Amino acid sequence: MTQMLIADDDVAICKTLQLHYSRSGYDVLLAHNAEDGAREALENHVDLVITDVRMPGADGFSLLERVRRDAPGTPVIMMTAFHDLDTTVQAMQGGAADYILKPLDIKELDSAVDRAIHQKNEIVTRRPLTVSASTTPQLLVGQSKAMKDVFKQIAMVAQNPVTVLIQGESGTGKELIARAVHQSSPYSMQPFMGVNCGALVESLLESEMFGHEKGAFTGAVSTNPGKIHAVGEGTLFLDEISELSSGMQSLFLRLLESREYIPVGSTKVKTSQARFIAASNVDLANAVANNKFREDLFYRLNVVNIQLPPLRERREDIPLLVDHLVQRISRDLRKNFQGLSAKAMECLMRYDWPGNVRELDNVLMKAAVMGTGNTLSCGNFPDDFCAHFKESEEAEHFGFEVNPMSGDLLPLRDIEQDYVLKVLDHTGWHKGEACKILGISRPKLERHIKNTQPAKPH
Repeated sequence: MTQMLIADDDVAICKTLQLHYSRSGYDVLLAHNAEDGAREALENHVDLVITDVRMPGADGFSLLERVRRDAPGTPVIMMTAFHDLDTTVQAMQGGAADYILKPLDIKELDSAVDRAIHQKNEIVTRRPLTVSASTTPQLLVGQSKAMKDVFKQIAMVAQNPVTVLIQGESGTGKELIARAVHQSSPYSMQPFMGVNCGALVESLLESEMFGHEKGAFTGAVSTNPGKIHAVGEGTLFLDEISELSSGMQSLFLRLLESREYIPVGSTKVKTSQARFIAASNVDLANAVANNKFREDLFYRLNVVNIQLPPLRERREDIPLLVDHLVQRISRDLRKNFQGLSAKAMECLMRYDWPGNVRELDNVLMKAAVMGTGNTLSCGNFPDDFCAHFKESEEAEHFGFEVNPMSGDLLPLRDIEQDYVLKVLDHTGWHKGEACKILGISRPKLERHIKNTQPAKPH
C-alpha cells in the first residue's frame, strides 16, 4: 500500500485529507509540525509527503530539506495560504514536486499526488543510479532486461576501481555508461576526462595523455602535465580504443600493468591512481584474433566487460527514451511539447535505428524545431528519416506520400492537386467527366482548380 505523510498544524485539514486519501487506498500518517513530520517520514519510509509551509517552530521548508537530504527519492508537495512569489520560488527551487495554494482545490491536489507518485515510480524504473544531471544528459533509461543487466553491472563495478571495457555500436551511449560508473563511485568528486583515441595522430595523443616537458618537440613552449596527471584519482575514458597504434598500445599496456608512465621528453617516472574505462564500437576479441590489437592489452582492459545493446534490440525502451528526450528538447528550445502522436510513436518503434540513441535524439530535435502545438506527429519528422519508409508499404500508413520522380516526400494536398490536374488533362478539361473520375462534386473540383490556378490550354 502506498503510504503518505500529511503535515499541517491545522488539525481539521489533516483529518479531512486523511479521510479522503484513506478512501482512495492510501495509508495516511499525520503530523502537526515539521520535526514530527520529518521523523515520521523517515522512520516509515513514506512514498509521499504533503506539508504546509507555515507551521509552529520549524516550517515546511525545513521538512522539505530533511526529506530531500535523507530520502531524496521521496516527492514533497507543499501547501500554503501565502500567495507570494518568493515563497513559490523558494519551494520550487528547493525541490518540491508541486506547490498547491490554499484554500485547497481537492481535484488539483489529487492531480499533484498522482503526478508525484507516477514520477517517483518512473525514477525507480528509469534511474536506478545516482547520476549528476549537471554533467551529462541522462539517457540511461530503460525497462528492458538488457538495460537492467547493464545497470546492475554499473552498480557492482562502481565501488571497485577496476578497469572497464564498454563495447557497443556507435550511438548506444558508451560515454554515458562510463560517466555513470564514475559518478556512482567513491571518487565521483574527482575529475572525469575523456579522449578520443582515433581523433589524434600518435605523437599528439601521447603528449595529450602522458604530458610533455617544455622543449620536448617543436611547439612545446611550456610543460603540459597531461590528462593522466590531471585526472588524479578520477576516471580517464578512452573512447575508440581500437584505433590506438601499436606504439601507443605498448605505452598503455605498461601504464595498466605497472601504473607507471613517462611524459614525452622526460626521464622521470610518474605513477597514476586513475580508473581507466575504455570503449570500442568494434569487437576487440575479433581484433585480437586478426592481429589488429594486442592480446595482453585486451586482457588488461577487459577486467569488467559491459556490452551495450543496440536500440533495435531493446525497442521497449524507445517510449521511455522519447519521453525523456522530448522533455529535454522542449526545455532547450523553450517549447511545450507533451509527447508524440500514437502514429508517430509507432513509426519510431518500427525503425531499426542504425545510429541508435544518438540518431533518435537527432530525429526528435529536428522534428521539434519544425513542430508547433504540443504534440509531435509524423509530419514533423525530417525528410531524411521519412525517406527510409518511402519504398515500403508503411509509407501510406504513416502518411508519407512520395513523388516517384524525385523521391521527395510531399504533403498530401500537393499529391491531390497534382492528380486533379492529371485527370483534367486526360479529359481535355471537361469538368463533368473529371468529377465522375475523381468522385467529387463540381464545387470541390472548382476549389481544387482555384487553389492550383493552372494554366488552362488554349
